[in-house]
This record gives sequence, structure tokens and C-alpha cells, in this order.
Amino acid sequence: MGQGASRDEDLSLCLTRLFLRQGDGVLTADASSENRAWLTAHLGPHALTILDRDALLARLTARHGDALLDEAVFGLARRFPQLSAQTVITRPQMIFLGLFAGLGMAALALAPVPAFRAIAALLSLAFAAAGIFRAVLAILATQRRPSPAFAGGRALPTYTILVPLYREAAVLPQLTRSLQALDYPPHLLDIKLVMEADDGETIAAARALGVPFEIVEVPAGGPRTKPKAANYALAFARGEYLVVYDAEDRPEPDQLRKAVATFRASPRRTACLQARLNFFNAHQNWLTRMFALDYALWFEALLPGLDRIGVPIPLGGTSNHFRTAVLRAIGGWDAFNVTEDADIGIRLSQLGYRVSMLDSTTFEEAPVTVGAWLKQRSRWLKGYMQTWLVHMRDPAALMRRTGLSGFLAFQLFIGGGVVFALANPPLWIAFLAALLLHRTQGASGPGAIIPGAGLLACNVLLTWLAVLAPKRRGWDELAPYGLTVIAYWGLVSAAGYRGIWQLITRPFFWEKTVHGVAK
Repeated sequence: MGQGASRDEDLSLCLTRLFLRQGDGVLTADASSENRAWLTAHLGPHALTILDRDALLARLTARHGDALLDEAVFGLARRFPQLSAQTVITRPQMIFLGLFAGLGMAALALAPVPAFRAIAALLSLAFAAAGIFRAVLAILATQRRPSPAFAGGRALPTYTILVPLYREAAVLPQLTRSLQALDYPPHLLDIKLVMEADDGETIAAARALGVPFEIVEVPAGGPRTKPKAANYALAFARGEYLVVYDAEDRPEPDQLRKAVATFRASPRRTACLQARLNFFNAHQNWLTRMFALDYALWFEALLPGLDRIGVPIPLGGTSNHFRTAVLRAIGGWDAFNVTEDADIGIRLSQLGYRVSMLDSTTFEEAPVTVGAWLKQRSRWLKGYMQTWLVHMRDPAALMRRTGLSGFLAFQLFIGGGVVFALANPPLWIAFLAALLLHRTQGASGPGAIIPGAGLLACNVLLTWLAVLAPKRRGWDELAPYGLTVIAYWGLVSAAGYRGIWQLITRPFFWEKTVHGVAK
């Protein structure tokens, strides 16, 4: 693990108060009387030199760049080592999973038929439990909570917007239009375009836009992941609240005002709000339609259902609105987790905070080819595996912090999502093989029924949910495509096996999704 760099002064204060010691004097980008008084009170009499913000931040970065990068990569692992994915799997977990697999193989070798039936029954039970839990969540989410009305008489706070970008020059014009369409006072927006320092094309394109967005260049070091870039930019955030958007995002214009109103109407332990997500190119082809159904079920039913029962919520990859102070206190994002959004939602719950849904939608671009979709979904499932391993290092602590209901929801939702992807093909193979054996050899007993009961029930149940999901958005024309969801789940399973292979061979590799290709 990296070691924190020594500092001449508290770096967080330098960034908050926009100052830097220079010899016997002080450089600052905030010449307000309040800041001058604070600097005098805390630093003593000094010669004050005024710089513009960009010049001061450049000097701060030059002096403290190593410390900023070290904190972005290793900050979480230093504060909460048990909650960091830097260690992929612990020795006790490896021993437990090895023994579990060994016992299964031994049973198959000694008594293949009973062992096969027992394993199939367990997988079928887990499969069915995950499906039933999702149906219950969808039922619980049928009635939306009304959004609190925005109180116009109270002053709005500064709002930080982080947009991590990598090789995204093509979508910058549309991104600019989306951000400028937000119904929020421009002088209260702290917009940061976060880019890798070696991505010259995107940096040049951003500078050419001529808009008052701050460009944060992330130096090389550690894993090249979105959470590392976001952590690096978090140090420069000035807003009371902070939201993360992706390059192609088109949030509804009033989303920030709704977030402020919801935060102010919520208990202080509500640290994060998740906006709903869906796609502006949902109707482009079969794959985008199925992805839109997937998101409609996820953000219109499943996550609101988790919110209703007050259990940990895995965040979506964008439009996560945070209380900035809490985000810093919990160590930011995990630079080593490729599904950092899901992880931070569970970590917030472990540390005593709560995530709720925000009644606003951000529209994204769905991948339009199977190859692009497969890369994205395999990364998500690899991250879900990372998240499950991280938060199951100490199951007793997880249960103690989230309660029995939170613990079970975590197993059924995070673990169940992985089981669904990996168990679907083997259960179909087992079911069809048992049917064939029963037909050709006249085998009796429940051999064909056991592996198929949970499988068939869950597939029927989730197909029904896929048909109903788009109706909540008024997309009735997509409902018939829900009947083809079994084929879509075959792709999910392929992504699951690709994800588990990458977890073993390249756990921190971030597969880039190319944007700007939708019609």
C-alpha cells in the first residue's frame, strides 16, 4: 500500500480555502474579506498574493500531486482496509471456497447421481429465491413516494458535478449542452471534467469548448479506473453536494433542485440519492430495447423496492448524488473495484448511512452491439463479485451493521445476481439432460423435476416482470419484447463467465464503453 506524502500544511484546508504558503507569504485565489480574516487568524500576519483559481490549483497540484494521487488510490484502503477490493480474496475466503468446491467434487466422484441432484436442487433453490425476492421488490415499489417540493425561499448551495472522461472527445459537445440545460444557477455549479493526463485529444477538445468547466487532469499511477479518477477530483470539490455523471448523460433539467429538496427533507443519515436511469436510444435495435427493459426493472422497481424496506442499495453507475462531507468521510470510492457504484452503496450502509431513490431520470446511451454490451456487463458482474467478496470478509459484522434483513437482501440481490448469471446455463443443461434420461431410459423419481422447478418458476416470474417493467415509464410498445428475455439472459450468463475469468486474471482491468455511436 502506498504511504501518504508529507505536507507543509493540511492539504484539505489548502483546497478548501484556496491558499498555499510561498516562502514568508501566502498565495490565495479567494480574496474575500472572510477568507483573508481566516488566513490571518490561522496563519498569522503574512504578505498576501492573489492568483486566479487555475493558477493556484496548478501550484497546489505541482507541490502535492503525489499526495493527491496516493490518497485517490490508497485512501480507502488506509481508512477501512477490510472494505477495500485491493485484496481480491482473503486467505480465509480462499480456504472456505476451496473446501466447498473440494467437497462438491468429492461428492460427485463418490456418489454422482445423488450429488448431482443435491447440487442442482441447491442451485435451483438459490435461483428461485433470488427471483422471488425481485418480484417482492417490484410489488413493494408500485407506489412512488411523492417528491418534496422545492422551497424557493432558501438559498441554494454550491453543487459539484464530476464527469469522468476517457477518450470522449466526440461526445463533449452534447455533454456541454446537457450540463448547460440544468436548471441551476451557473455561479453555484462547480463542474469538473475529469480526464487522464495522457488523454491529450479529450483535454484539447474540452479546452476548445470555451466553457467555464474546470479540467482536472489525473496523473498516471494505480489502476486506470473511473473511481480512481473521481477520487482524485473529489479533493478539489467545492460543493455541499456532489453528483457524478457519465460523458453521454442527459439528466432532466430540474434534477439538482430535486436533489437539494430531497436531501433537505431527509434525515442527515441519508447520504446519497440515486436518480433513475434509462436510455435515449432505447428503440434502436433489439439489444437496446432489452437493455431498456433491464434498466426499467432495475431503477423503476428493484432499487425503489430496496429503498422501501430500508436495506443496502447498490448504486447505479451515474447520477449518484452525495453529501460531499460524508463522501470524504467514508474514503470516497474504491479505486480497485470496477463496480464502484454498487460497492459504495453497500459501504454507506455498513458505516451507518442510508441511500434513497431520487424521483428524477437521467438518460444514457445504451450499447448498440453485442460486443460493446458484453464488455460493459462483464465488468459490472466482475464488480459485483468483488463487492460480494469485500463485504463478506466479515459476515458477522455485515449482519450486525445492516441487520438481518439487510444481510439477507445483500445475499439475494448482490449474490443472487451473480448466481443468476452463472447458474442459468448449468440448470438448463441439467434440466434438459434429466428430461432426456427420463424419456430414453424411463428413469423415475424427481430427477427431472428438481433441477427444473426453480429454473422454470423463476424464468416465468422474471419474464412477467420484464413485460410489466416498461409500463411504469409509459413504454408499452416495449412490453412484447419482454417475452424474449430468456435470450437476453443467455447474454447475461456469457458476461458472467467472462467476468469471473477476468476476476481471476485481470481483477482491476476497466473495459471502456465507447459512447457517441447511437443513432
